[in-house]
This record gives sequence, C-alpha cells and structure tokens, in this order.
Amino acid sequence: MHIAIASDHAALELKAALVAWLEENGHDVNDLGPATADSVDYPDYGYKLADAVASGSAERGIALCGSGIGISIAVNRNPACRCALVSEGLSARLSREHNDANVIAMGARLVGIEIAKDCITQFLNTEFGGDRHQRRVDKLSAPNTEGVA
Repeated sequence: MHIAIASDHAALELKAALVAWLEENGHDVNDLGPATADSVDYPDYGYKLADAVASGSAERGIALCGSGIGISIAVNRNPACRCALVSEGLSARLSREHNDANVIAMGARLVGIEIAKDCITQFLNTEFGGDRHQRRVDKLSAPNTEGVA
C-alpha cells in the first residue's frame, strides 16, 4: 500500500521508527517531513499530508504531532480527508470500519511505538463496512442540517 506520513518536530523520532517498520512490511512510504528536529508548524505538514491523500498519490495517511490533535485538525480541513485521532487499536479499526477514515493521527507524547504499530495495523487491515455507514460518511463531505431535530 502507498502510505504518506508526516509529523511535526515533536513526533520526528516516532515517525522515523514507523517509516522503517512500514517499509520492512512491504509498504511504499512517502515521508513528507520534517527531516530535522528543528521546530516546525504542524498545520503545514498536516496540509501537505491531506493534499497527498486527496490527490490520490497516497492511499492512506498517518499524521503525527505531540498530541495528535493539532495535525488531525489540519488534515480534516481538506474535505477529501477523514482523519481520526486514535490512541489504541480498537479506535483505529472502527475509524476504518464505520467512518472510512483515510488518515489516522496519533500523539507521539501519548502513544509508544508498539501502540502506534497496533493502531496502524488495524487501520491498514480493516475494510470500510459500507451499508448503513455509507450515508453517514457521505454527509461528512456534504453537511446539511435541514430536517435535523
């Protein structure tokens, strides 16, 4: 699978470990940066990751920052992206099964490497459930509050 990954400076070490692990497991990984531990702004890398997923150059994306919160907000600014902030495997699996997430975000200060690997494994190996979930996912890209009680 072609996967794009991006982080801020706080998640640089986690990103490097995950890139190596993903490549060892046969994935084509596009590391969108940063390349050094110099301070950077997570929105810049979140937008870059979102563009890669939205354009189709990556099938899935992995976004990392200190908490995972800021970069997930940045990714979700792109209407083609459904980024879920996850911290354990079940939420990663459900993000795919129920929400057809195409990006997951994690906080390097909150999850260790083994938890991150479990989240990614669940994210990459779970198919979207479709059926009743599809109409809800469709509404994520076309919000409409008419008729909502």
